[in-house]
Amino acid sequence: MSNVVVVDNGGGLIKAGFGGERDPTCVVPNCTARPLSSKKWLIADQLLSPTEDLTSATLRRPIDRGHLINPDLQSSIWAHLFTTLLKIHPPSTSLLLTEPLLTLPSIQRSVDEIIFEDFNFKALFVADSPSLVHLYEASRRPSGLVSKAQCSLVVDCGFSFTHAAPVFQNFTLNYGVKRMDLGGKALTNYLKELVSYRSVNVMDESFIIDDAKEKLCFVSLDMQRDLKIARKPGNDNLFRCTYILPDGVTYMKGFVKDANESNRYLALDEVGDSSTATEKDQMKQKGTSDKPQDSRNIDLTKNEVSLTNERFLVPEMLFRPGDLGMNQAGLAECIVRAVESCHPHLHPVLYESIILTGGSTLFPHFAQRLERELRPLVPDEYQVKLTSQEDPILGIWRGGSLLASSPDFEAMCVTKAEYEEMGSARCRKRFFH
Repeated sequence: MSNVVVVDNGGGLIKAGFGGERDPTCVVPNCTARPLSSKKWLIADQLLSPTEDLTSATLRRPIDRGHLINPDLQSSIWAHLFTTLLKIHPPSTSLLLTEPLLTLPSIQRSVDEIIFEDFNFKALFVADSPSLVHLYEASRRPSGLVSKAQCSLVVDCGFSFTHAAPVFQNFTLNYGVKRMDLGGKALTNYLKELVSYRSVNVMDESFIIDDAKEKLCFVSLDMQRDLKIARKPGNDNLFRCTYILPDGVTYMKGFVKDANESNRYLALDEVGDSSTATEKDQMKQKGTSDKPQDSRNIDLTKNEVSLTNERFLVPEMLFRPGDLGMNQAGLAECIVRAVESCHPHLHPVLYESIILTGGSTLFPHFAQRLERELRPLVPDEYQVKLTSQEDPILGIWRGGSLLASSPDFEAMCVTKAEYEEMGSARCRKRFFH
């Protein structure tokens, strides 16, 4: 087994495992939570237990809006991760850790302290996510444009925020990075507000509404048409579907009442849409995977939420934040600004090698809609080509795993001795941030 541990430390999920492997050993929430019925705080993987009822659980997250705000909490989550889940001995292990772009030096210092002083890791390499995504995609297609031009534009729609970052020769061009303060967490909060306003108060139900969002939300390809359909009564409304909330007795997790009902909207885009069939299958799997087998025998008249236009209004935030009163450019404009801030010679290559990563890119029709929004903003002589990662949640980690298994990796790291001799600031220069 490799003696390099790779940790993609996201605001929502931590992906952790060993360098050289294809998949991480564990993907766990980067938070602790205390259920109403308990005095004990649950940590990371314990939150994924099917027997835990997380209704109205109190949540604590170490990362807020992409910044580490609670180093002590992060340290305790990592301690659980390293000792219980990965079972490693840090003094004989190197660590590759991802860090958000443009992280403040004071946060970098506290991270270095945790790694070298609390855990005593042998060596550390800090990477940013766009360069790892670029590395992974270039290695997957050695004859593709990303690999040949050594250049790409990585669009990372994560939990805390969204970045459009140009990468050139495996280095992120920091001056070209454009950030939107919108990510999966903001979308979940918006869905909470819509549901609470219309039916039942779910403002404290982060886990449940997150699940409903992932299973039921999609990106609209025709906003005007969809809004008209969403106003129709009864069966004519192709978007209406029901999500069952957990009752804490019979079932501990929420689930989609009827997967077929939740997929009816796909019929709207079947004409001339080759991706619909596969999306349909994916949606069916997503909708039915965690549905209790005896759901027909349960009285479902109570404890349920009916969703209609919320399903496409929530992801719409990423494309039209201005419509919600947010003083921000949409995702397409953000991408154009990132490209425009680079040298003109790079523009055609960047537009033709846009890589989508991060959990929010999993919404059905996401790439299609983004391409439609981008095309009018890009000069006609340039091609626009978007590539979705095969697994947008694990893409960054896989890039890290690839880098950690390269023969040059040890030489790129900062050792504990160097850290003790030179301090955090000088060690950080090694990573070119």
